[in-house]
Amino acid sequence: MTPSLTALLCLGLSVGLRTQMQAGTLPKPTIWAEPGSVIPWGSPVTIWCQGTLGVREFYLNKEGSSAPWYRQPSLEPGDKGKFSISYMTQSYAGRYNCYYHSPTGRLQSSGPLELVMTGAHRKPTLSALPSPVVTSGGNVTLQCGSWEGLDRFILTKEGEPKSSWTLDAQRDPLGRTQALLPVGHVTPSHRWMFRCHGFYRNTPQVWSAPSDPLELLVSGVSAKPSLLTPQGPVVASGQSLTLQCRSDVGYDRFALSQEGRQALPQRPGQQPQAGLSQADFPLGPVTNTLAGRYRCYGGHNLSSEWSAPSDPLDILVAGRFPDTPSLSVQPGPVVASGENVTLLCQSRNTRETFLLSKEGAARPPPRLRSKYQGGHFQAEFSMSPVTSAHNGTYRCYSSLSSHPYLLSHASAPLELTVSGGSEVGALPPTEPGPQTGLKWYLNVLIGVSVAFVLLPLVLLVRHRGQSRRRKSAQGEADFHPPAGAADPEPKDTGLQSSSCPAAATQDQALSDAAVKDTQPEDGVQLDHPAAASEAPQDVTYAQLNHSTVRRETAPPAPQSGEPPEEPSVYAALAVR
Repeated sequence: MTPSLTALLCLGLSVGLRTQMQAGTLPKPTIWAEPGSVIPWGSPVTIWCQGTLGVREFYLNKEGSSAPWYRQPSLEPGDKGKFSISYMTQSYAGRYNCYYHSPTGRLQSSGPLELVMTGAHRKPTLSALPSPVVTSGGNVTLQCGSWEGLDRFILTKEGEPKSSWTLDAQRDPLGRTQALLPVGHVTPSHRWMFRCHGFYRNTPQVWSAPSDPLELLVSGVSAKPSLLTPQGPVVASGQSLTLQCRSDVGYDRFALSQEGRQALPQRPGQQPQAGLSQADFPLGPVTNTLAGRYRCYGGHNLSSEWSAPSDPLDILVAGRFPDTPSLSVQPGPVVASGENVTLLCQSRNTRETFLLSKEGAARPPPRLRSKYQGGHFQAEFSMSPVTSAHNGTYRCYSSLSSHPYLLSHASAPLELTVSGGSEVGALPPTEPGPQTGLKWYLNVLIGVSVAFVLLPLVLLVRHRGQSRRRKSAQGEADFHPPAGAADPEPKDTGLQSSSCPAAATQDQALSDAAVKDTQPEDGVQLDHPAAASEAPQDVTYAQLNHSTVRRETAPPAPQSGEPPEEPSVYAALAVR
């Protein structure tokens, strides 16, 4: 801007102001407060009044007062008046305006200024229904309430754009006053931070302390994080509890929500390793208020939108009821893989639900409604079929439907052991105990059944062999050599020759046994001594392996030149 243009503007303003003063039409002054018009009790505040050049004195008036509260000479260069309040109290709260007199004597008054003092009443509560977590584009209802009987509430939205709503309160049957404000189309385009105050109609500038801030969390569709706790889902009262939210997306911050609670604590994300971000939420010693259902969210610093919610995590607090249920198992604590197992939780006290917890399990414990039977409230937790994954230590708890996250004391621990079944071909234990499984009994049953099938065949083959030996022995007994003839050459029995008399005696005994054995008997031994007296021969074995019969031929032993008799068949049972 050139110097000549500046001079012309100043000349025009001076001429215009002189003309307004001569005509008695000076502009209205403006009024405002610093640091603001809503001041906490005990804090300082300054009220400013600005007029035009040449005003010598400003006046400040409080609505309801008969005379001006303050008269303040204008400050150099003569266009402002300053009114200071060093300690805000209820008496300073109200509606103000400021004014000055024109040279012609006309009064020039400003618009009103509402000066509010906060802290006169206890803070109300501010909540979001059904939850402060809202999906992008969704709706929510804000509720401000108080037990002080306040009959009006003012709800303010902080940030840009800043908004406020004055709401009439309604009294509920319990005497609590509250007001509802529906908020629609919540998007992550800006921040949704709210507070509310309450007041009485007859003192509209005397407010309560502000409520705790409420921020709406706008969840989107980005990848959900995981929520877990190192302590497990069942914790004891007084135990330290920490929840951990983690993700492989690389979020800059995390938020934690508890169902039914309005607080949404936030933590910056940490990166324990590349590609992983997480945040720990220490909740301190466990109390009843920490019991409930939790979810967590991840977010980026440059966006107001949060991720999709994590899967829910239930925190159950044990020891809150004076009850200790009992836990038993059928058929027993040691079972074979594949069996059906039932864990029975019982209590003599009236309990509506039972929970079964496995030590070290990450999944939430199953919950069943109780049944009254035999003087007990009980629930049966069935596992069928069990595997090695069911090995572990179990406890059960009782609970009430009115407090589903508060549990009784834990039952005594029960150790469940699932043993692997006997493999095919393995021998059953010598002394089967209660651990013996169904598979071993099936193996025994199959073996016995096949034995009954093969036993008649073995006896038949045995009988035929004995009949041939009796005929041969009878023929030799009827033969009488002539007198003086030499003894015939002894028949090769397939045994090593020996000059010891005991050998001849043994051969004679075997021959006598063959003659005397004229009839087959029940329970014939499979290793009959007569078999040893026969000439060397091919021996065929029948061997059972469960339901399969296989034949094996033993190699022939060294022979004399005599042809062998018809081979004998031996049967043997073997369960492999």
